[in-house]
Amino acid sequence: MTISASMVKDLREKTGAGMMDCKTALAETNGDIEAAIDWLRAKGIAKADKKSGRTAAEGLVGVAAGDNKAVVVEVNSETDFVARNDAFQTLVRNVAQVALATDGTVDAVAAGTYPASEKSVADTIKDAIGTIGENMNLRRSAQLSVSNGVVATYIHNQVVEGLGKMGVLVAIESDGDKAALNAFGRQVAMHVAATNPLALVETEIDAATVEREKAVFSEQARQSGKPDAIVEKMVEGRLRKFYEEVVLLKQAFVINPDLTVEKALEAVAKEAGAPAKITGFVRFALGEGIEREQSDFAAEVAAAAGKK
Repeated sequence: MTISASMVKDLREKTGAGMMDCKTALAETNGDIEAAIDWLRAKGIAKADKKSGRTAAEGLVGVAAGDNKAVVVEVNSETDFVARNDAFQTLVRNVAQVALATDGTVDAVAAGTYPASEKSVADTIKDAIGTIGENMNLRRSAQLSVSNGVVATYIHNQVVEGLGKMGVLVAIESDGDKAALNAFGRQVAMHVAATNPLALVETEIDAATVEREKAVFSEQARQSGKPDAIVEKMVEGRLRKFYEEVVLLKQAFVINPDLTVEKALEAVAKEAGAPAKITGFVRFALGEGIEREQSDFAAEVAAAAGKK
């Protein structure tokens, strides 16, 4: 298979590896980008968490909380300038309030009635596009609720109350003191914002992700030249370390790294006077997963000047 320069560039952006290493990895994996990433990782050349490119979406993430539940929404705009606009901020804040009265799904929120109007959220956003002059969309929303306990919220890079560039929800089921639970829940939400865990518990991690990690760890361990029995133990140890890095309850608590989140939860349960359990979390970072369109600024200037 012919390895193009764009494929090499893409792999470099995803891994941070050198050009020749990327070209070799693509040649070894017949041009399969994901397989090439794993090949580079197995050789110790690339990191698993290397991010590629910059996000295209601007806008705001909003949160709203009610009795025993909270929601987070993401509304996108084309530019950060619009995100600083009072009208857009009011739009996002109201969309979050609408979401609080629904099951939290995007379809339900879009169909909900916008405050002080007879229009749906979807139609209101369409109207705002015409008024503000930029394309906008309700990209996603989520809700967490508890029977007893709290759903704590946190906004990172807050622009105004309840709106910012990242929103986190953490649900804690407990009959204990709500003030203590909410204070701890907010700390956990800050932790989630900082560490971006993949799952609450080990069993929630996608099996394919675990198998992929094991395959990389196995290849790395075999390169040590040690016997198979030792290699197996090395893989088990690295897999445990992987869980400690990506599973919320197993992570070292950023507020007190001497404790895991799980152990910190046990301590706050005693303070709150009742058993406590984290039942879920949601983390929305503005624009994550949307790649920014790359443009050639010089070419744009030339085009604007009427040059070929």
